[in-house]
Amino acid sequence: MQTVHIELSSLLLIALAGFYAGTQNVLAGGGSFITFPALLLVGLNPLAANMTSTIALFPNQITSAIAGRSLLSDVGSIRFRKLFIISCLGGICGAFLLLNTPATIFAKLVPWLVLFATTVFAWGTYRRKPLHVVSTVPPALLMAIQACIAVYGGYFGGGIGFLMLAALTVAGLPVRAASANKNFLAMAMNASAVFIFAFSPLVNWHAVIALGLGGIGGGFFGSWLLHRVPEKLLRGFIVLVGTVLTVWLFIR
Repeated sequence: MQTVHIELSSLLLIALAGFYAGTQNVLAGGGSFITFPALLLVGLNPLAANMTSTIALFPNQITSAIAGRSLLSDVGSIRFRKLFIISCLGGICGAFLLLNTPATIFAKLVPWLVLFATTVFAWGTYRRKPLHVVSTVPPALLMAIQACIAVYGGYFGGGIGFLMLAALTVAGLPVRAASANKNFLAMAMNASAVFIFAFSPLVNWHAVIALGLGGIGGGFFGSWLLHRVPEKLLRGFIVLVGTVLTVWLFIR
């Protein structure tokens, strides 16, 4: 399949989207809600846009995971290592599933995937967080839930952070430890997907570089803004983007 040629002006737009996404990921998460539609707008099909965005944002995930590694924790009787392995294997399964999905079929699935991801993001943003959480999740069920999230993460990935955060906090982890675990497990499932996607001819490497460089700059800027911008404002903007993108994907 021939790679889509992207004009310099479009690459600059992609880099700007990457900058915002990198900032957003540091402050609140949800950067792929910006990069995915930006890649669609410059002419990539949904399959190529999904793979390209996943690869480009991966360095940002590595730094987020490493930054919180000291807070990693087992979840009840489940060793963190088990969840890590499950995430890697699920990411591989999801990536292979995506590679074997025809672009036309994936294009039909994308509006529903974005709708689901936006709903999860909005729920994670505006739901009331309990002050005290007692685990009500059996270990086998938690591992099964993580496996499903990992497969979805390798396949599409939007909203995986909130899905994992919800599962881990309900399982009894404090929010800070759950967030650190979530970041590391997201990196694990996406590492598997990135390794597989890197060999696909659908990936647009010019866009990967532009997004990646923008994301790195946005990561530094987001760190500077961390205590200066209301998180709710950023999350609200992402929900708005997801809603508009969902409507546009359904009617286009």
